[in-house]
Amino acid sequence: MQRVVIDIPDSKLKFFMELVNNLGFKKVRQLTPEQQEFVDDLQHSLKEVKLMQEGKLEKQSAEDFLNEL
Repeated sequence: MQRVVIDIPDSKLKFFMELVNNLGFKKVRQLTPEQQEFVDDLQHSLKEVKLMQEGKLEKQSAEDFLNEL
């Protein structure tokens, strides 16, 4: 089984969910706001890592990172 993640405009969400539910897929669910926030934060962090690897963003020392916590 494969998983697909799609960003849907709020104005089209109700229509999209009705359509998908009527197609008879086994499991269709929406992310909770907390789950969506986690996904957004993770995507942002991955973009920052990519920029660091490309040398476009300065890396932070482990000590500075731990001090932020």
